[in-house]
This record gives sequence, C-alpha cells and structure tokens, in this order.
Amino acid sequence: MQEVKKVITEVGTNEWQVVVFFLGDQSFAINVDKTREILRWPGCRVIPDSPSAMIGITSVRGEVLPLVDLRVFLKIDSKVEQNQSKVIIAEFNEVKLGFVVDAVERIYRINSEDLDSSLTGKYLGEWILYVIKRDERNVLLLDYEAIVQTISPQLSMSHTWDPRAVQEMARASGIGHPSEYRIIAAEDSPLIRKQIRDSLESGGFTNIVICSDGKEAYDYIMEPGSHFDALITDVEMPNLDGLALTRRLKENDRTKDLPVIVFSSIMAQDIKAKAASVGARYQITKPEISQLVEYVVKVIKEEQDAAEKRAAQKVA
Repeated sequence: MQEVKKVITEVGTNEWQVVVFFLGDQSFAINVDKTREILRWPGCRVIPDSPSAMIGITSVRGEVLPLVDLRVFLKIDSKVEQNQSKVIIAEFNEVKLGFVVDAVERIYRINSEDLDSSLTGKYLGEWILYVIKRDERNVLLLDYEAIVQTISPQLSMSHTWDPRAVQEMARASGIGHPSEYRIIAAEDSPLIRKQIRDSLESGGFTNIVICSDGKEAYDYIMEPGSHFDALITDVEMPNLDGLALTRRLKENDRTKDLPVIVFSSIMAQDIKAKAASVGARYQITKPEISQLVEYVVKVIKEEQDAAEKRAAQKVA
C-alpha cells in the first residue's frame, strides 16, 4: 500500500496536485483530492452480469470496493498482466472505488492554467477533459464522474429530484418567481453542466449562465452592469479553479457579497474548510444535486432578509 501524501498549497492560489499514472504508453492524471491510496494488485472477485470495465470487487481492510479497469473502459491495449497492475483507490461523489491501471508514476503540482481544453470534444473523445503539458509529454485528465456514471449510474449522481417538489419549495420560500433571479454556474464537465441546468430549470430558475471554467464565469460576473444573485462553482477547473474564483470575487468590493455555493465531487473535510475560508456560503457534493435548488433558494432568501434588516435599521 502507498498512501497518497499531499503537499499543502495555499488556498485559492489556483494550484492543485495530480497523481500521474500509465495506461499502455499514455500518461493520465487524477486529482490528488480524489485519491486515497495506491495498492499493488489486491485480487478481485467477478460480479456476474456487470459491465466489462467493472471487472469485479475487492476487499481493502474489510471494506468491499468495486474495481474499474480504465484500460478496458478506454479500449487501451496493455502489456501489463492483471496481477502486476496497480489500483488507485479513489473517492468522490460519496463513492469509493478502485481504478485499475498499469503503473503509477508520482504526484505533480500544477496550476489550473496548465490545463488545455482546446481539443476537448473535438479530437480527444468524450472521456478526456484536458491535456496537461508535462516534461515534454501530454498527460490526459479524464472525466472520472462521467466514466463512473456511464459504467454504473447507481454509483454516482443517483439522487433525482421531483420538479413539482422543487417548484413548490421555491414558491413557499416567498422569494417570488425564480425566473426573476440570475444564476451563474462554473463547471468543467459537460455531463454535470447539463444536470445543473436541468435541476435549476426544474425549480423555475431559467435565467441561467453556465460556464465551462472559473475564468469564463469571472469574466461574466465582472462585465460592467452585470448582476448575478448566486454563483455555483466546481472546485477543479482549468484557467481559474473554484476556490481561486471565490477568493478573487470576495476580495473585490463590487462582488464580495455575491453568495457562492461550492458544488463539487470532492468534499473531504479539508476541501470544505478551504471553501469556507475563501468565503463560500455553502459546500455540497454532486450526488446532492437534488438539493441544489434548495440551496439556491436559501441564499436568495438570506440576501433578501439581510436587505430588509438593513432597511429597517436605517429607518430606526
């Protein structure tokens, strides 16, 4: 077993860390905050009638975990025998599982600006989000949430929402019609962007701007005359990550009062603490998408109550 040791980085500096590993001749990466440990091949038991990439289950210190072979899922030929493989134990979206890979190299420290998305969706396929230039080679960062949801939808983002229930909740809050409020969201995964839009629109929030990274969201927010009632942001994104975005907005007098909801697959206690330290109002995990409208309604209501309180104090 190899424990993944993180290097402490200052909060909101746009820096994070990735574990680089190999599938065939290609280098890939996964965020350190998604990674718990790296194991030698632990053995596995086959699950009948499971998808081909879910090769079985294994037991790690008494905990039973599913194993996903990324080589099988991505159709990559490998010369490494299964019993010589490594397993990256990952945890995100409140799911813990093992990714089977050829070998693990090391942890690298990167900046969000190092992530190149220019080829995403055009030539790289739907499972690759970014290319990281590293040591004269290209390291590929995968959309792990989309991969897991495709293999086994019940493992990730399994919470659904009732449109009638969220509409009733919005009406009962007394905030008025949700379409009157302008919401902006920053999320790099195309799959999660769609789910955010669907969730918000089901609650009546139709005045939405969806951005693919923090820099795009920041530019929208800082446009002269623009106004938003809430920001929903992922943590790990290119160009400007969610914590750096939040910190930048909170340091600006014009945008310091914009309510921020961090909506991420990574919600370990240290990430929650970091999000709170840069001024995020709430932090929720992506499986809780059914609660997303509830949190948006909550921050809008809080802002309205605060405005009424200030007005009453002026009169007094």
